[in-house]
Amino acid sequence: MDTRAGIIGNVGVRGAMERSGEEALIRAAQGGDEDAFAQLVRSYDHQVLRMALNLLRSPEDARDIYQEAFLRVYRNLPKFRFDCSFSTWLYRIVANLCLDQIRKRKVRKEEGSAVTTGAGEVDRFQYVAEQRADVDPQRRMMSAEVNSRVQEVLNRLTDRERLVFEMRHFQGMRLRSIGEALGVTEEAAKNCLFRATQKMRAALGDFV
Repeated sequence: MDTRAGIIGNVGVRGAMERSGEEALIRAAQGGDEDAFAQLVRSYDHQVLRMALNLLRSPEDARDIYQEAFLRVYRNLPKFRFDCSFSTWLYRIVANLCLDQIRKRKVRKEEGSAVTTGAGEVDRFQYVAEQRADVDPQRRMMSAEVNSRVQEVLNRLTDRERLVFEMRHFQGMRLRSIGEALGVTEEAAKNCLFRATQKMRAALGDFV
């Protein structure tokens, strides 16, 4: 037996089983099963919160979007007809909520990516980076510079470019799913990602 074919076959079967399991959860939740709905939330809570935080750069706003997104899912789940994947439907809700929030306040500059810690206010992206005592100081400086440049570019992207970049590179979504989530064609999503990537590469030219 071809080993590669066997691996591909196993992955396909596993993926089908996961989709089947999720569909069963959704149908149970549609029927009023609270435990099934809670399990669905647990399956996507980290992705939703991360997406909102990366787009809005405000922990408070991200939590509000998180709560509103799952509240809307709960209210509208009985209407879900499996025309697209559940994740695409969920990310569409999150994307629309984030876009509404961005348009309302245009991401206040003073919020930036700062978060409050016991040591004072630090940059969220630097805080997430490696902070072990044995990290090379020069490497840490370079990492901080890269994070700073990435944040500057994200600030300059259009709302839609930022959404597409986030969905593709941070959520790992395919362009087709991104297009479906944003209500545009796959080609439009691809062009949007290309523009965002070009801007990012221009800013990080000497680091890549």
